[in-house]
Amino acid sequence: MNYQHTQPGHLILWTLLFVVLFFVGLLVYTEIYESVFIMLFVIFLLTSFASLTVTIDAKDLRIQFGYGIYKKCFDLRDIASSRIVRNKWYFGWGIRVWFWPYMWIFNVSGFNAIEIKLKNGKIYRIGTDEPKELEQAIQRSIK
Repeated sequence: MNYQHTQPGHLILWTLLFVVLFFVGLLVYTEIYESVFIMLFVIFLLTSFASLTVTIDAKDLRIQFGYGIYKKCFDLRDIASSRIVRNKWYFGWGIRVWFWPYMWIFNVSGFNAIEIKLKNGKIYRIGTDEPKELEQAIQRSIK
């Protein structure tokens, strides 16, 4: 089963727009050109979390933020179960570790997610804007 979907991070994209406008205004009105490298670095970091791509092929479930600075790969043979969940608002967005229950959260927008439990007991939540399709693709792939 092959599956691929990219979810845009709406909050990050709007934040990126405002940051770029702020930086342009700062450069135009203050002419502080020494800070251009810091500005470019901040824009680079924001764009690296502007989307989340989930891919399932014959062997792996892979996630990738933005253009690939952060990637995570799960062997499908290691996945014990998956289910649709809804994250709490205070779980936040991005890459998070949550301690009660202990799990890793990968999310760029919204509150819908798929929770996968590995055979070793580790729990991961992958944010998605199409939870039913992703959950069905995982279920078909791990059987």
